[in-house]
Amino acid sequence: MIKKLEAWDQALFKLLNGAHNAALDFLMPWISDKYIWIPLYAILLFGFIKYSGYPWWQVVLATMLLITMSDQIASGFLKPAVERLRPCYEPALEGMVHLLKGCGGSYGFASSHASNSFAVAFFAMFILSTKWKWTKWLILWAAVVAYSRIYLGVHYPGDVITGALIGWFAAFISQFLLRKFGSLKN
Repeated sequence: MIKKLEAWDQALFKLLNGAHNAALDFLMPWISDKYIWIPLYAILLFGFIKYSGYPWWQVVLATMLLITMSDQIASGFLKPAVERLRPCYEPALEGMVHLLKGCGGSYGFASSHASNSFAVAFFAMFILSTKWKWTKWLILWAAVVAYSRIYLGVHYPGDVITGALIGWFAAFISQFLLRKFGSLKN
């Protein structure tokens, strides 16, 4: 069963990674760059602190837990435990991967870009959706960031889907703990 899933994942990767053009070749490295999103992160952190209803330090702790959990499950635990080669290192795909920039570390399961972007998106929805209706669009943003990793040749679709699930899990746990143990401001 695992071999069949890997074959489907590889076939879908070849389809998605192979559909490239000049415009996306220009955009995708930018979309995948975590530093370009710092203004968005700053706006969201401001919103978490100002509109969540919790004291700033509790929101900052929940946000730190969110990112630590999301990143460490993907990169700290799963990548070394599973040891699945990134597509750009897979010998069976040699010469077939459209690779625009560096490949990164050897292992790609699960995508920490996907887990972190989905964690931020879901956490924003859980915490701010009643104040900022547009937070639901962050799921689309996270999906585009995740897709950029496939487009750039560094992750399989299964890597980013698993990353999205990890992100949802980290956001759910972080907002749950904030709601359970946090104290709402008067």
